[in-house]
Amino acid sequence: MRRTRHVQGSRLATAGIAAGAATLLAAGLSPAAQAVDRPSRSSAIANAASALVAHAGSLGLTALEGTSVRDVVVDPDGVQHVRYDRTYRRLPVLGGDFVVHLAADGSYRSADRATRDSISLASVTPEVAAPEAADLAVGALRAARPGEALKKVTAKPQLLVDALHGTPRLAWRTNVVAQDSLGNPVARTVLTDARTGARIDAWDSVETATGDGKSLYSGTVPLETTPSGSSYQLKDATRGGTYTGDAANRTDLCILGICISRAPSTVFTDADNHWGTGASSDRASAAVDAQYGTDETWDYYKNVHARNGIAGDGKGSYNRVHYGNSYNNAFWDDSCFCMTYGDGDGTQLGPLVALDVAGHEMTHGVTSKTAALTYSGESGGLNEATSDILGTLVEWYADNPSDPGDYLIGEKIVRSGFGKAALRFMDKPSKDGNSADCWSSSVGNLDVHYSSGVANHFAYLLAEGSGARTVNGVDYNSPTCNGTSVGGIGRDKLGAIWYRALTVYMTSSTNYAGARTATLSAAKDLYGAGSSEYDAVAAAWSAVGVG
Repeated sequence: MRRTRHVQGSRLATAGIAAGAATLLAAGLSPAAQAVDRPSRSSAIANAASALVAHAGSLGLTALEGTSVRDVVVDPDGVQHVRYDRTYRRLPVLGGDFVVHLAADGSYRSADRATRDSISLASVTPEVAAPEAADLAVGALRAARPGEALKKVTAKPQLLVDALHGTPRLAWRTNVVAQDSLGNPVARTVLTDARTGARIDAWDSVETATGDGKSLYSGTVPLETTPSGSSYQLKDATRGGTYTGDAANRTDLCILGICISRAPSTVFTDADNHWGTGASSDRASAAVDAQYGTDETWDYYKNVHARNGIAGDGKGSYNRVHYGNSYNNAFWDDSCFCMTYGDGDGTQLGPLVALDVAGHEMTHGVTSKTAALTYSGESGGLNEATSDILGTLVEWYADNPSDPGDYLIGEKIVRSGFGKAALRFMDKPSKDGNSADCWSSSVGNLDVHYSSGVANHFAYLLAEGSGARTVNGVDYNSPTCNGTSVGGIGRDKLGAIWYRALTVYMTSSTNYAGARTATLSAAKDLYGAGSSEYDAVAAAWSAVGVG
């Protein structure tokens, strides 16, 4: 699953606690991080702006470059972290993002940069015209899907500076979207050298995550709804207005990156506030799962990480269920700030509305609003793994007896034709036949759903430890790549460390070595440099071959 849409066939392409020191300490913050008078968001931005001026040289900023704030994190102890995007001569810079870290008094501490090469281009006028870049990208999409009769193909090139792939250069980033023979969406993002026309990179961009209701997978669940005349809407005002609608088996039609028509999201209504029957023949049953998954994911981020909604702004997203025909996918889409779920083909996959899928897809939204991990290479694997890790923790958080917590991804949606018990396995990722257990120099060449295995394996080891064990009724046997035996520190600390690494230290270009550094920094912040938690993070990464 990915940040803008996905699960394909055999894989999931398919992001707080009440505020207060006691809650945050319970989540793992060290005593030194107890709450003080915290600076406001605007104060943090003002402090960071001063730091940009004073430290422009070390940040690689010149008079030709501009910045814009993407995200702000203020710790309970007043320490501030302000994340920026960069432009060069008003063009976006891919890999130009950075995070400024400030002390509680607003003074500059350090910065993390996605890339460190200085930008100096002789011209920002492309030699390859936009239509040529669009044609090259369309060709790349067709080449990636040989033998398929694609229709309604559109491409929208955007000129930018690519600092992510070596020496900064002028490039076209082209988003190509189309429909397959069933009318389901396919998409690819292609990065093209604007001087030579050479392809720099390409990746899939369909990420490819109080009444009650009878769901398909989670039993009978509570639902907050909205009275509307003599009936009720499946809309939750207590969680930012999140709602679930029926896509009526239609799909989106997007041209040049602009959706001229979207599959509907007609809000489900019910006369007695008892939703669904638990059977797929009732269209409301899948809606119950989707809404419940949204509720649990919202609550997990709020009650565990003090994040109020996907973007941290208290605004709800929405769900569309019954999208397309036999669509084996679920996806998060930034452009509509929504999750979309297919019904599956019934042979390999069933309706893709299971709890861990919802947690996975919404976590793509969190990633897009924070580190924005590029969806290719090792950073793409980390993007997918972030959704697997935190989506799994959503499932554990929900503590639902009909869908108990486990370290399997998508186990509820697979059918007999899929041939495996789950989409992915965190204790030993290679059990799916494709994913990597251990890091190697070639792991970034794998599909991001398979390169994610290294981080998934790390997360399992950090939470539970190596070797054979039974957890919540499921048998696991997690090996290590270096032959060591490692102990776990528990799921809560795993979640605290990974979330802080994502929101404070990771950038768009973070690779596995960078993820080790980011999680160690997070563990140091939360528990101290000499802590057993810090040592456990180091040991778990070494156990999967990183560092």
